[in-house]
Amino acid sequence: MKQVKPASPSTSASTLTCPTKAIAPSSSTYYPGTDVLEIELLLDALYRAHEYDFRGYARPSLTRRLAQAREHFGCRSYSQLQDLLLHDPAALPKLLGYLTVQVSEMFRDPGYFRALRQEVVPHLKTYPSLKVWVAGCGAGEELYSLAILFREEGLEDRTVFYATDIDRDALTKAESGIYPLDRLASFTTNHRRSGAKGSLSEYYHAGSRAAVFDRTLRKRTVFAEHNLASDAVFAEAHLISCRNVLIYFDRSLQSRATGLFTEALVRKGFLGLGNKESLRFTDHNEAFEPFVSKERIYRKRGKL
Repeated sequence: MKQVKPASPSTSASTLTCPTKAIAPSSSTYYPGTDVLEIELLLDALYRAHEYDFRGYARPSLTRRLAQAREHFGCRSYSQLQDLLLHDPAALPKLLGYLTVQVSEMFRDPGYFRALRQEVVPHLKTYPSLKVWVAGCGAGEELYSLAILFREEGLEDRTVFYATDIDRDALTKAESGIYPLDRLASFTTNHRRSGAKGSLSEYYHAGSRAAVFDRTLRKRTVFAEHNLASDAVFAEAHLISCRNVLIYFDRSLQSRATGLFTEALVRKGFLGLGNKESLRFTDHNEAFEPFVSKERIYRKRGKL
């Protein structure tokens, strides 16, 4: 597992900048393809120095996020951003915040969770114990959604959840279970549409600015850093939920990630993906059969 060392308390935000502010390169000194080369070198440096492997991420979205990071740090070029990354330890977690997409909400795509309740849970109830892997858990919205669903369906006490992400800061947020109050309206609507058996308000305490979700929801959760691009399988799972992650990978990395899922899942285990994701073009498509096609829920085939 990769460990991101926290920034020294004495490090000020002002040090997290390049020597010169971002300036558009002049036509006389800039050559087509320079950015492409510098980005590849930056990604290679990130992997060699810190073992975070983004080299297999889809380039269009990755390039946009790197451009935002370069602007944030005030770097004129990606080479300057690379220099900052290699020489200022406090830059790494900030850069990871740009490279990892943390956009989610509780019970996002309620139909997915409704399908889990109605179609998948009856099968999971046949196991005496369960392991659920939430891969790319971000700030924890997907984890808490599943924990609440499993509590409502009477499966919580026999389940261990593994919540993993490449971003340590995101995992810290997930472990806190704290979300701004202005997000609760959408969380509540999604929860109701997922086939909820109660009110979402039963699971959190609302303060003046934020809601703190019940700590018991994560009492059976293991939070850990894990990189789908470079790390190995660490546990067996009956259900893997990895939604809206594969869309940021190129085809090779998608195949690597689905290979990990194939290896981790028990015979006839379940895999849930985002509504814009598919196994169709991966190397492991034949290992699965569609279970609830509309909601991108697959089931690992049994041994022939």
